[in-house]
Amino acid sequence: MKRFFTRFSVLSILCLLFTNTAFAQNITVKGVVTDGLDKTTIPSVSIMVKGSTTGVQTDANGRYSINTTANSTLVFTYVGYVTQEIPVNGQGTINVVLTPSSQQLEQVVVIGYGTQRKIDVTGAVASLKGSEISKQASTNPVGALQGKIAGVSITNTGAPGSSPQIRIRGLGTIFGNQAPLYVVDGVWYNDINFLNPGDIENMSVLKDASAQSIYGIRAANGVVLITTKKGKSGTPTTISYDAYAGFQKVTNKVKMANAEEYATFTNELAVLNGGNPVFNNTSNLGAGTDWYDQILRNAFVTNHNVSVAGGTEKSTYNISLGYLDQDGIIQTNNYKRYTARVSNDIQLLKNLKVGYNITGVSGKSKDVPATIYHQLYSAAPSVPVFKSDGSYGDPNDQLLGDGANFNPQASLDFFNQQTKQNSVTGNIFAELKFAKHFAFKTSFGGEFGQMENRKYNPKYYATYAQKSDASILDIKRVETRNWIIENTLTYDNTFSENHNLTVLLGQSAQSNKAYTLNASAQNVPFNSDADLYLSLGDAATRSVADQGSLIKFASYFARANYSFKNKYMLNASIRADGASQFFGGNETWGYFPSVGTGWVITNEDFMKNQTVFSSLKLRGSWGMIGNASVPINPSQQLLDQTGNLVAIFNNTPFTGKSVNTLIPPAIVWEKGIGTDIGIEAAFLSNRLTVEADVYSRKTSRAIFKIPVLGSLGTKDNDLLGNQADIQNRGVELSAAWTNTTEGGLNYSIGGNISYNANKVLNVLSGETPIYSGSTGITNGSLATRTVAGDPIGMFYGYKVAGIFQNAAEIANSPTQASAAPGGFKYVDLNGDGKITSADRTVIGNPNPKYTYGVNTNFAYKNFDLALDFQGVAGVDIYNANLAYRFGNENITKDFFDNRWHGEGTSNTYPSANIGASANAAPNSFYVSSGSYFRVRNAQLGYTLPDGILNKWKIKKVRIYANAQNAINIFGYKGFSPEVGPVPTDNAEKIKTTIPNSLNAGLDANVYPLFATYNFGINLTF
Repeated sequence: MKRFFTRFSVLSILCLLFTNTAFAQNITVKGVVTDGLDKTTIPSVSIMVKGSTTGVQTDANGRYSINTTANSTLVFTYVGYVTQEIPVNGQGTINVVLTPSSQQLEQVVVIGYGTQRKIDVTGAVASLKGSEISKQASTNPVGALQGKIAGVSITNTGAPGSSPQIRIRGLGTIFGNQAPLYVVDGVWYNDINFLNPGDIENMSVLKDASAQSIYGIRAANGVVLITTKKGKSGTPTTISYDAYAGFQKVTNKVKMANAEEYATFTNELAVLNGGNPVFNNTSNLGAGTDWYDQILRNAFVTNHNVSVAGGTEKSTYNISLGYLDQDGIIQTNNYKRYTARVSNDIQLLKNLKVGYNITGVSGKSKDVPATIYHQLYSAAPSVPVFKSDGSYGDPNDQLLGDGANFNPQASLDFFNQQTKQNSVTGNIFAELKFAKHFAFKTSFGGEFGQMENRKYNPKYYATYAQKSDASILDIKRVETRNWIIENTLTYDNTFSENHNLTVLLGQSAQSNKAYTLNASAQNVPFNSDADLYLSLGDAATRSVADQGSLIKFASYFARANYSFKNKYMLNASIRADGASQFFGGNETWGYFPSVGTGWVITNEDFMKNQTVFSSLKLRGSWGMIGNASVPINPSQQLLDQTGNLVAIFNNTPFTGKSVNTLIPPAIVWEKGIGTDIGIEAAFLSNRLTVEADVYSRKTSRAIFKIPVLGSLGTKDNDLLGNQADIQNRGVELSAAWTNTTEGGLNYSIGGNISYNANKVLNVLSGETPIYSGSTGITNGSLATRTVAGDPIGMFYGYKVAGIFQNAAEIANSPTQASAAPGGFKYVDLNGDGKITSADRTVIGNPNPKYTYGVNTNFAYKNFDLALDFQGVAGVDIYNANLAYRFGNENITKDFFDNRWHGEGTSNTYPSANIGASANAAPNSFYVSSGSYFRVRNAQLGYTLPDGILNKWKIKKVRIYANAQNAINIFGYKGFSPEVGPVPTDNAEKIKTTIPNSLNAGLDANVYPLFATYNFGINLTF
C-alpha cells in the first residue's frame, strides 16, 4: 500500500509538471472586443499580458491578436469601460464584451479647442456618443438629444428638412438667432442640417458660462461641439453600410365634427348672430368629408449611409456617402438630401500633421402651403372634395361666407413650390509639435452655399375664393459665403508628477457674408417645372430686389488649465471679440472672462479608507458670454415718401415724408453672466453615478423692441435696443446605473431631470408691459405679456368663471361688453363692478419648468434593446385654433359635444359664437397644460453570430426594428403639446427658423405629431 501511494504521488507530480510545462508554451490568442450595450466593435482597446509589458490594441474593427503563454491572464482596458481580466487557459480565441463604466472621471471629453479628462473639467459639459445618435430615427442630429442631456430642451417641428428648436438652460436672448453655436471639427455654424447623423463620432454640449466663454461672441445660447468620424492608424480598410426604411404615421389625431354636426353648429351660429339657418336638413349630410383622412398619409422615409475608413501609420481616411428620402405626412410633401464627406489626416513628418474635412450636401424639398394645417382644421366637412362633374367642391355653393371658404385639396393641388440647397463646408488644418511640450495648430474653414426657393402660382379657377387671374413666378436666392481662420498655440507639461499645466493662446478671424436676391414676374407660362423662367413673363411685371450683409469678427483668446495631484483644478480663460456691426458704437470690442475650480475629494488622504464613494468631485465656475446675433447699428433715419403723403400749397402738390423708425442709441453686446456649482459622485464600485448642478445666468442688456407712443409719428410703433435684463436659474440632476449580471446581461439605466425658472429682471419700458402673441382673431387681441418680475411671454387675459346661461344672470353680473347667453363669464378681479382690461391677469406660462428623460440599454448574448423616455412638465399652451374664427370654420368633436346650446347645457364650453370678440379675447379657457410623457425611442436589435459571418466573410451584421414617439401621453386637446415655430411658406426650412420668443406656446398652426416605425441594418465588411 505504501509503495502504491509513493508511485501515485510521483505520477501526480509528473502530471503537474507536464501540465505546467504545456501551459507555459507560447500560443496566439485572437478575438473581437465589443460594446456590451450596443454591440458595436471597439477600436483601440488596450490588451496587456498581466505582469508584463507585452500588449496590443484592437484595430478599427475591434479585432486583436496577441502572443502569450497558455496560462497567462489578459487585461482588457478602455476609457469609459470596466477593466476585465480574463485567464487564457490555453484558449486560442477569446471574444470579450466590455461593459460601459459608470465611472466618468477618467473619460476624455471634448471641450472648446481641445479635450480634457472628465476629472479635469471644471464646467458643465455633457457628451453623447455617435452610436447613441445614430440609433435615433432623427434626420437632424439635434433631434437625437431630446431627453438625453439634463438642461437641454428640444422641440421638434416635424416638417421634412426642418431643424429642431434647441434651448440650453432656458431662453437667454429674445431678438435674432436663438440657436446655440455649432462647432463641427473646428468650424462655426448656425445650423447642422447639412450633417449626416451617421458621420458623427461625438457631441458635447457646453452648458455653463465657464465652458462657453472661450467662444465669447456666439456663446449666449450655448455651444454644441461635434467631432466627426475619422479613420484609425494602422488598420485595414473597413466598409460599413447602415440603412433603414419605414414610415411616419400621425398619432393623437384630433377628431373633428362631421358634416351633420358641423351643419348643426353652423345653424346655431347663424341664429345667434340674428340670421337664418344655413342648412335645411342637417341629418341628410351624414359624415361628409374627413379632410385629415383626405390629405394626411403614412409617409415613407428611408436613409442610407456608406462609409469607407482605414489608415496606415502615416495616413488615415474616412469617406462616406449618405442619402435621405423623407416624405411629409401631407400629400406631395417630400425632402431629399444627398451628403458626401471626406476626411483625411496625413502625418507628413514626425511632428507635423495635416488634414482636411469636407462635407458636401445637396437637398431638395417639395413644399406645401404653410396654412394647410389650419385649413385641415377649419375646412367644412359638408363640402365634398370633388363634385360629381369632377370639379372641386366649393364652400361658396353652400353660402358658407367668410372663414371656411377653401377646399384644402385645391390648395394643395395648385401649390407649386420647391426649395433647393447646395453647400460645401469643412476645413483644412496643420498641426506642428515642437520643443516637446508645444503644439501649434492652424485651421481654415468655411461654409459656402446657395439656397433657392421657387414658387409658381398658376392661372387657375378651383373655387370662388381659390383662383388666380394671372400666373406668378417668385424666386428667392440666398448665397452664403462664410469663412473662419484660427491659430492656436498649446503648451502642455507635467511637473514632478504632481503639477499639470496646459496653456492655450489663440487668434481667430471670421467673415460672414450673405447675398439675397428676390425676383418675380407675372404670366409665366407653365410647360414643366424645368421651364420656369422669369424672362418668359410680361416684362412690365418683372421686379428684382436684392440685399446683402457682411459682418467681420476679430478675436484673441487664452486659457490656462492647472491641476495638482489630480485633486485640485483651476481653469481660467478670456476672449476678446471685435465685431463690425458694433463699429461706431461705444463697444466695438467685448471681453469675456471665466474661471472654474474643481476638487476631487476622494483623492484626499482622509477619504482613502471610506467605502461609500468610488469617486467624489466638487466644482464651481463663473463666466461671461456674449451675443453677436444682433442687428447692425442703424445709422440712418428711414423715411417713407408715398402718394398719400401729399399736401397742396398754392395749387402745387408737395409730397411729404413719414418717419419709419426711431434711431436707437448705439446697440451694444448682449452679455450673459453665469455661475455654476456642480457635484459628481460614483458609488458601489462605480456602478452608480450621480451628477448635480445648480446654476444662475443673467442676460444683461437683452435686445428687443419696446413700444413707443404712436403720437411720435413712426410707422412702426416700437424701438429696438438694449432694453432688458433676463435671468435663468435652475437645478439639474443626472444619475446612471451600469452593471453586468452573472447570467451575462449587460444593462444601463440613466435618468435626468432639470428645473429652470425664467424671469425678466427689469425692462426699459418700466412698468409698461410689452404685449405680443396675436391669436389671429378679428379684434387683434394679444395673448402674451412681458413685464419685469415675470417670465418672458406669459399668457395674459381674462379668467373665466363660467358660461352665461340667461339674460337674468347677465344682468346680475358685473357689466361686461357684448355679454350674451352662451358667452364667457369673466372674473371681476379689481371688484369695480365691470369687466375691463384692468381685469386681465396672468393665465399661463409657456416656459417649461421641468424637462426629464430616462434612457435604458440592455444586451444579452446577441440581442440588444434600447428604451428611451422623455417628457416636459410645468408648461402651458394657448390653443388659438379654437377662437381662430372668421366665419364658418369647423370645430372639434370635443367642442361640439360639450358646447353650450341652451340654458344648462354647459358651464365650461361657450356657444357656437366662440369667435365673437367678447369670447375670442384671450382668456383662461384657451390655456391648457402642455405637460407630456412619451416613449421617445424603442429599438430591438440582433447581431448575427460570428460563426455565420465568417462563412460569409462579413465582419458584422446587425438588424433592428425601431419605433419613435409611438406612445404619447398628454392632456392637451390639440394635435401636439410640442409647439414649436409656426411654419411659413417661405421658411427656408433648410436654415434655422427663428421664432418670436414673445409668442412661444401659441398653437395656431402646429405640425401634427407623428410616430416613426422603421427597420434597419448595420453591415461591416
